[in-house]
Amino acid sequence: MKAVRFHEYGAPDVLRYEDVEQPLPGAGEVRVRVAATSFNSVDGNIRGGFMRGPIPVVLPHTPGIDVAGTVDALGEGVDGVAVGDDAIGFLTMDGDGAAAEYVLAPAEALAPAPRSVPLADVAAVPVVGLTAYQTLFNRGRLTAGQRVLINGAGGTVGGYAVQLAKDAGAHVIATSSPRSREAVASAGDDEIIDHTTTDVTAAVTEPVDIALSLAPVAPAELAALVTLVRPGGVVVNTTVWMPAPATRSAAYGASTCSSAATSTSWWR
Repeated sequence: MKAVRFHEYGAPDVLRYEDVEQPLPGAGEVRVRVAATSFNSVDGNIRGGFMRGPIPVVLPHTPGIDVAGTVDALGEGVDGVAVGDDAIGFLTMDGDGAAAEYVLAPAEALAPAPRSVPLADVAAVPVVGLTAYQTLFNRGRLTAGQRVLINGAGGTVGGYAVQLAKDAGAHVIATSSPRSREAVASAGDDEIIDHTTTDVTAAVTEPVDIALSLAPVAPAELAALVTLVRPGGVVVNTTVWMPAPATRSAAYGASTCSSAATSTSWWR
């Protein structure tokens, strides 16, 4: 079969399109005939060698942690999945990915593909969708009736976060630029703040229960979000601020979350 792999860390030119042996599923695994994968920032960081500590990979490595495709073969002991099923999944980040004709996946990592979206298109869902879900519910502990501030709602994770929060019965305040305002509004938020013309901390007049920081902001701006959260609330940050060399040499800290995002939480 064909696969895209890199044999050394580096820029995109280290990628090679080459012949590799078709994998065989082991116990608890399925083989997926790949319809599509996606490219996330973490894929670029793994390829560049910047994630060798938290996400060690064996070279040569096939990237692509999102997958959408059709189940092609089952390993021993697999239940609830059948050959011919269309599925999507978030693959193990240190294993070979879906930039290939076929990929192995733990059976529990797959979910039925939605029928209302073309199979290739839905490959863009797992990483960003899981990141939005985990920030809101695993880290933020969102419940119905709470007020949620989503800083960076114009991004893909932010768009999912708005929809998930509204579906859970939350009051959603979203920040966006004029460029993304229409898309943010279509996601169903209750209030929109244009962060290019308005101070977010001044615009939020009532405390929120959860503040999500989904866009890289300077440490001072991130700290300001804490002041908007009521006692007992939480701030969840999924990004790492990368300062210019002339400012600070250390990035603002973050710990690895189980999705592809990095996440740090603060409770008041």
